[in-house]
Amino acid sequence: MVPSIKISLFIQCLVDSVYPQVAEGMVRVFERLGLTLDCPAGQTCCGQPAFNSGYHSAARKAARHFIRTFEHADVIVCPSGSCTDMVRHHYPGLFEDDLQWQARARRVGRRTYEFSEYLVDVLGITDVGARYDGTVTYHDSCHLLRHLKVAQQPRRLIGHVAGARFVEMADADRCCGFGGTFSVKYPDISVGMVEDKVAAIVSSGADTVVGCDMSCLMNIQGLLTRRRIPVRTLHIAELLAAR
Repeated sequence: MVPSIKISLFIQCLVDSVYPQVAEGMVRVFERLGLTLDCPAGQTCCGQPAFNSGYHSAARKAARHFIRTFEHADVIVCPSGSCTDMVRHHYPGLFEDDLQWQARARRVGRRTYEFSEYLVDVLGITDVGARYDGTVTYHDSCHLLRHLKVAQQPRRLIGHVAGARFVEMADADRCCGFGGTFSVKYPDISVGMVEDKVAAIVSSGADTVVGCDMSCLMNIQGLLTRRRIPVRTLHIAELLAAR
């Protein structure tokens, strides 16, 4: 029995701008479960790119806007581990000199979840009625795994997709090399890392690699495409929306 609350969708910039099908997949899954949804039109970037680049004043401005936009939400769900981590763990630190804003940030952070985390840990759901015919492997994105401690939740969801055969790749928890601005600042290192990741995917024998962050999947898909390797990338929301 799902709770009778309204879920406010926090749509990551990359999904909003480049991969809207991920947000659409998340909506289809929640609607299939009979949940009520809201997507605040005034939402913008959570401020993570500015924060990671050391521009904390700009990050605070984005954080204040986010808090004002979402602080009255029952629950906030995002298709990105890194953005969820930013809100939950880094917003309070941005307001160390302003205890009122820090308290508001903590309240919003406690109600913010990554998509697979919310399905499994909050709703207690691992089977959403999805079907996908193929051999699937999973890539652990860094913030999701190391900061949010989300590892088994996506795997449990994949394990209940009818028709899908799940295989673990070697070093699934190793960074793909994207890292946001890292891939721009250190392109040679980034390429070397994604080459290792793609080699692991190919060695797994999977025809599809699933992840919970489109930034990682975009990086992986880029090399797969350049090398003409016939492996598909899917965000977990797209996989779970498949029938």
